Amino acid sequence: MTLNELKLKLRGAGVAGAGGAGFPTYAKLSDAADTIILNCAECEPLLKLHRQVLAEYAYEILSALQTVKEATGADNVIIALKKNYKDAINAVNSVLDKFNNFSISYLPEVYPAGDEVVTIYESTGRIVPPGKLPISVGVIVFNVETMLNIYNAITTDTPVTHSYVTVTGAVNNPVTVKAPLGMSFKELIDLAGGSYLDEYSVINGGPMMGKLVNELDTVTKTTTALLVLPNNNQVIEKKKARVSISLKRAMASCCQCRSCTVTCSRNLLGHPIEPHAFMRTATSGVTKDLAPFLNTFFCSGCGICEMYSCPQGLAPRTLITEYKMGLRNNGVPIPSDLPEPVADENRKMKLVPISRLTSRLGLSKYNSPAPLVEDEIIPKKVKITFNQNIGAPAKPTVKSGDKVTVGQVIADLDEKSLGLPIHCSINGTIVDANEHFIIVKSK
Repeated sequence: MTLNELKLKLRGAGVAGAGGAGFPTYAKLSDAADTIILNCAECEPLLKLHRQVLAEYAYEILSALQTVKEATGADNVIIALKKNYKDAINAVNSVLDKFNNFSISYLPEVYPAGDEVVTIYESTGRIVPPGKLPISVGVIVFNVETMLNIYNAITTDTPVTHSYVTVTGAVNNPVTVKAPLGMSFKELIDLAGGSYLDEYSVINGGPMMGKLVNELDTVTKTTTALLVLPNNNQVIEKKKARVSISLKRAMASCCQCRSCTVTCSRNLLGHPIEPHAFMRTATSGVTKDLAPFLNTFFCSGCGICEMYSCPQGLAPRTLITEYKMGLRNNGVPIPSDLPEPVADENRKMKLVPISRLTSRLGLSKYNSPAPLVEDEIIPKKVKITFNQNIGAPAKPTVKSGDKVTVGQVIADLDEKSLGLPIHCSINGTIVDANEHFIIVKSK
C-alpha cells in the first residue's frame, strides 16, 4: 500500500488520534519518518485501556504498524510500554519475531511518561524542539487504539464508530468497554454498576489532564476514560477552582521556591518553560520581560506543577493555560529560533513516580482492575457531535427521518479541508440533525 493510498483509506474511515486532541491520523503520515512509535503508556493514574487493548489485539496492532512502516518507508518500529504491563508484554513478545526491525522500549514508571515528547526521548534519546512536531526528529507516534482503528480500516474498511472507554473511580464495578460514539456518559457509568456515592463529579480523561463533564455529555473518538470521584476529592476541587481566585492566591502566596519548574516535564527536556518565572511575572504586574509569557506556548499542560509539586497548592498550569489561550486568540506567534534543547543532567532524579502521584492525589483506593469487556452495547439513542477531532467541522449528510446503519457516513466535509467524516454508531432513525450534532434513535 502506498503512502497516498493509506492516507485516503484512513481519512475515509475517519481515523483520528484516539485520545488527546484527536489529530486526523492521515495528516500525521509522512515519508520523512525513520521511526514509528506505538505509545502504550497509560500516561495518567488509574487508566488501563491501552495495555488491555494491546494484550487482546497484539498481532493486529503490530500488523498495522508494519503497514504504516512500509508506506512511510520508516526503518524501525518501537513499542513503548511499562514493565508492569505483563499481559501486554507477553502478547507482544508472542508475535514480535514475525516483524522485522520491531523492538520494545520500557518506559519508566513516572508521570507523564505517556506524553509523546517524553516517550520519544525515553525511547530514542531524541528531543523534539520546542513548538515542533515529532516528525521534526523523524518520528511519528500513535497510541494503541488508534493503531487498532488503522488495522480495521486497512483490512475490512471498517470506519471508526466506537471508542474504548475505562470507567473507574467511585463506581461499583470498574470496567473498560467498547462504547458507541454518541453514547451518554451516564449510561457508561450505569454499565460500571453506577456510583456508590450520592453526590459525585465526573472527569472525562485522567485526573491530571481530564476535564469536568456533565453526565449527559457523550462519547467521542477521543474519549478514553471516565473517572467518578467524590466532590470533596482534591482533584475535583482543583478543577472547579476559579481562575480569578487562583491568580489572587498566587499573588498572595507564591514564594518562588521553583518546585514547579524543578519537576516540569518539558523543562527537564530543555524546553524554555519555567512555571516559577511565569508566576513571578504574572502576579507582579511587571511586563518588562515578555519571555515568561511567550514561553507559555511550550507548556504541555501535564499539570504536575499544580497537582503535585507546589507546596502552596497553587495552580501554575491553570494560569499558564489561560495566558497561552489569550496569546493564541490575539494572534501572537510562537517564539522561534530557540537554542537546541538539552536534557537536564539530573533529570532522572526529578521524575515523579506514578505510584507517589496516585497517592498524593488521594486516588490509591480507586486503583483497581477495570477488565475489558467487549459485549455489544446498543443504546436507545446516541447523540453524535461534530467536534470529534482537530480540523474543520463536518457537516451533516442526513436529515431527520432518514434510516441509517452502523458505519454509514452521516457528516462529511470537503476533501481538501483538514478534517474527517463522521460515521453512525448504531442502526436506527435520525430524529434530529443540525450543524452541531445528530441524534439517532435505535431500531
